[in-house]
Amino acid sequence: KDVQKEREPHLYLSKEEVKEKIQSYNSSVTDKLKMTLNANGIYTGFIKVQMELCRPITVQSSQSQGRCAHSNNETAFYLPDGCVNTLHISSTNTVREVIEALLKKFFVADNPAKFALYKRCHKEDQVYTCKLSDREHPLYLRLVAGPRTEMLSFVLREHETGEVMWEAFSIPELQNFLRILDKEENEQLQILKKRYAAYRDKLEEALGGVWKPG
Repeated sequence: KDVQKEREPHLYLSKEEVKEKIQSYNSSVTDKLKMTLNANGIYTGFIKVQMELCRPITVQSSQSQGRCAHSNNETAFYLPDGCVNTLHISSTNTVREVIEALLKKFFVADNPAKFALYKRCHKEDQVYTCKLSDREHPLYLRLVAGPRTEMLSFVLREHETGEVMWEAFSIPELQNFLRILDKEENEQLQILKKRYAAYRDKLEEALGGVWKPG
């Protein structure tokens, strides 16, 4: 029920209510990232988005860093865990526009349709994560929730496995993914081999035998 309630259309505030909300918001800000109300009723401000990407992203090779696999002028690599980016946006910017702006800041060449923006809410010692629709406005959500990220935070993720638009990936991208998966599979296989070799060693010792690897 809570998740369904989060998906319901938001009731937007009047201009006077927005003004009051912004004044209250700015009085509670501790990181100087305040909101500004313009004469036309549109307001601007900042949101922080945590990047929780499990699959590699594709960027121009000149911008790449970290573990990667090359393909022509592009590079596929993993973003560091817990990477947080701050965006300055307006109340008119939609979720889709925020995703596109994030990818642009990281020089990501991937199709924006591969990604989704989530909001993470804390209520009564419970954490709820809900995927936002492309037409929602993140700054409005930030204003209503207040500046505390403990109450509301934004997270960029790939679409769930069952929702992945594989047709949005190019052949070089898919080939890079396969190469990276093969490497990770081999690494995990070596770890398992070492673990079972250690078990075998201890069993041999328990049986009173002497076993040493060749």
